[in-house]
Amino acid sequence: MLQETYSAAANPEVFESSDLHVLFAGESQTAADHRLGPKVYDYFLLHFVEQGKGSFRTEFAYYSLRAGDCFLIQPDQLVSYASDKSDPWQYRWIAFTGDKAAELVQRAGFTPQTAVFSSSSDSTIPGMLESVLQVFRTRKPSSHSASLGYLHLIMAEAEEKLVRESALPAGESGVQRTVKQMIYYMSSQYAHPISIEQMCSSLGYNRAYLSRIFKKATGLTPVTYLLKLRIDKSRQLLRERPELSIEQISASVGLTDALYFSRQFRRFHGESPSEYRKNAAGQN
Repeated sequence: MLQETYSAAANPEVFESSDLHVLFAGESQTAADHRLGPKVYDYFLLHFVEQGKGSFRTEFAYYSLRAGDCFLIQPDQLVSYASDKSDPWQYRWIAFTGDKAAELVQRAGFTPQTAVFSSSSDSTIPGMLESVLQVFRTRKPSSHSASLGYLHLIMAEAEEKLVRESALPAGESGVQRTVKQMIYYMSSQYAHPISIEQMCSSLGYNRAYLSRIFKKATGLTPVTYLLKLRIDKSRQLLRERPELSIEQISASVGLTDALYFSRQFRRFHGESPSEYRKNAAGQN
């Protein structure tokens, strides 16, 4: 017969008001037919089933759960859950709250109607939940920040399971999403000496395919789009940072060859960077 156990630890940093805050974490081997609820909570509570079986009921659905399943209790929702009579579950949990908590779980793919997902056999979630429990037991000031890191990693794994192509916004295809990813990659990385090959590798597609869909969607090749983006960013620096040299501005937009930068700037705007800066200053 399984021995019933229970262990929990609270965040040493007291919650008052914040964007995101882990309240506590715990673990338990429940007794047969151990029941909680129906009841409501005023925080988010995520459970991971390590062994055994049980059931979970929300206002919207009923779930039969087993080892490897995760279930999320949302604030102010009437729920109940119970361990199996012959194979009671052993689970870990983490409770969290804050102004950005709802946004975090929504991004992961949880909704009031979708409260459960099954993890893969190599899931890192149980280990991370154990780490949160252990770090809270140290009572160190840093345990608060560590718990937030683990929570984000847990939600990232949930997102991998819950978010599918079918969950894309209405009218947005996989191709459109890939093009958006390309634009975001270039917009966030333009200041570094990145290449189109690096971008293609990071997105997991070959260059010919990405170039074709990108030009069809934007009218520009990725190479031209990236260069135009860099030149546009340089115009802003030329106007707003008069103390920077042309070489420094060139390097700041990811072009280490200042002569090449000047040639491409003239190609796009019909004047050199120095001429552009002088004319822009005269207009102010």
